[in-house]
Amino acid sequence: VQLQASGGGLVQAGGSLSVSCTASGRPFGLYVMGWFRQAPGKEREFVAAISRDGGSTAYADSVKGRFTISRDNAKNTVYLQMNSLKPEDTAVYDCAASSIVTVSTTATRYRYWGQGTQVTVSS
Repeated sequence: VQLQASGGGLVQAGGSLSVSCTASGRPFGLYVMGWFRQAPGKEREFVAAISRDGGSTAYADSVKGRFTISRDNAKNTVYLQMNSLKPEDTAVYDCAASSIVTVSTTATRYRYWGQGTQVTVSS
């Protein structure tokens, strides 16, 4: 499956931004989808994940209550709505797909990755 992330940009602290990731190549509903991010000089970290049918989600503690992951299987797209953004949310955000059964916070369990989209939050 091929993944294309989009929607990043520059936003002021406290603002909102939505990123999306569109898949192609295989039935989208077969995959658990995740969002990860990597800031300069830091390791990649888990942000959020959603089950195949969208009924189960997981979030990193750092984004819980501010970010929402969702998916539209008819549109082969997963979304990440980010509210109350902070400068420490600045990173390249990347989507990933996994054929595992349940959501996972572990990057190594995701086989397919997009190219990433930059999110910059100014203070």
